[in-house]
Amino acid sequence: MKRNNRFLTSLSLIPCLLVLSLTNIANASSVDAPSTLTNLLKEIDVAASQGDLKQVMQNYSPNFINGDGLNRQTLEKTLTLLWQHYPKLRYSTSLRSWKPEGKAIIAETVTQITGSAPDKDYNLTLNATILSRQRVVDNKIVYQDVLSERTQLTSGNKPPQVDFKLPDTVKVGQKFEFDAIVQEPLDDDFLFGSALEEPVQSEQYISTTPVNLELLNGGGLFKMGTAPVKPGKEWISAVILRGDGTTIITQRLQVVKR
Repeated sequence: MKRNNRFLTSLSLIPCLLVLSLTNIANASSVDAPSTLTNLLKEIDVAASQGDLKQVMQNYSPNFINGDGLNRQTLEKTLTLLWQHYPKLRYSTSLRSWKPEGKAIIAETVTQITGSAPDKDYNLTLNATILSRQRVVDNKIVYQDVLSERTQLTSGNKPPQVDFKLPDTVKVGQKFEFDAIVQEPLDDDFLFGSALEEPVQSEQYISTTPVNLELLNGGGLFKMGTAPVKPGKEWISAVILRGDGTTIITQRLQVVKR
């Protein structure tokens, strides 16, 4: 089988999506949220929607970091790469909670991100849901931590509908089940797929992930994994190809102490 290298290479862009939870929390509707916070987030949202990187970055502290190891410079590089591939993204975010903490404001948000790439041959479409927590000081975002995320990337005229099952959190050394099941009947189609497990690291945001597809005998991927022996974060991905469509789903797995 000749695999779609151009599409599969875009798997490396999936982790880039999570940084958008920093830039798209403008639709927060909590009536008691400080106007300084909501105004800041609206300004960032407009700039991000327009792909105005300079305006977006003005709202981040020079000392900005996030829980995955990104700093201000690597965030800017990551957004540049993402927006080159997906220049038109749509954002819809709700403010889940906020609280003052000394001079800071802690905001927890849920962000929905949808968009497509300008590619007539592959029809790339993105859909992501990200839960994150931000720390804002003096109207600048100084820290962000992603609590959970799931991103789906599809290609082709008829990408398979996939039921993706993975726990959000596991304990160190714990075994866990990971399933990616195709919902439609296979008929005469062949089904190819692959499962990937990667540690969440800042370097992975802009690296390319090789994917080797195998012929699947069943209606999807059925895997048993074992969590690392140390606490951390993992990206678990399923790649499913059927006929003229491909679906990639990536979810963050939190590995915690016993």
